[in-house]
Amino acid sequence: MFQLQAGMNFRVDPNWTEAKYPYLRAVVIEAAEAIEHHGWKWWKQQHCDLSQLQMELVDIWHFLLSEILLRNGGDEEKARTYLETTYARQSAADALNFDGQEYAFGEFDLLELLQTFIGTSAAGRIELGLFAAIMRGCSLDWHELYKQYVSKNVLNFFRQDHGYQDGTYKKMWNGREDNEVLVEVMATLDAASPTFKDSLYGLLEAAYNQ
Repeated sequence: MFQLQAGMNFRVDPNWTEAKYPYLRAVVIEAAEAIEHHGWKWWKQQHCDLSQLQMELVDIWHFLLSEILLRNGGDEEKARTYLETTYARQSAADALNFDGQEYAFGEFDLLELLQTFIGTSAAGRIELGLFAAIMRGCSLDWHELYKQYVSKNVLNFFRQDHGYQDGTYKKMWNGREDNEVLVEVMATLDAASPTFKDSLYGLLEAAYNQ
């Protein structure tokens, strides 16, 4: 995943490591969008869209990978070591200390976990243990995260190939956002297949042309 993410970052900007983009700011925004897909407004009826909520977590993972890469000078091997050691340390705990207060994951519902994650990310912290707790609340394990990550990576390259940066890309496909189409076509393919990425790209191309 670090290799795929570095490839996308280089595609967007060959000098991304020098540019030092605020990836954790993007995490904050994506986490807020996850709250929207969950539904939080007590004054109206809302329904949790689990598939889109999971996709927002995948978007968050893109930016977390980017931030970890950035903090390790773009070195994928160093980033992997950082990820493994940080996750091992944080996942062993069921709480975190933030702003002088201890937050126990088991005492929070999903919305509270997401809100806390926004706070830690805005403070410049990478809280992988908290992210894992949010994943569990969204019925998302690491294998499924990997599958969805690869799929979203394909969509991101598709967007770049079709004018995302110059503003000519159309994100709404026959009344549906491209993320929704991605979830639909992804379900028709075997993620373990060696042709998964190419097949997915082809299905996105066909849907986009329609």
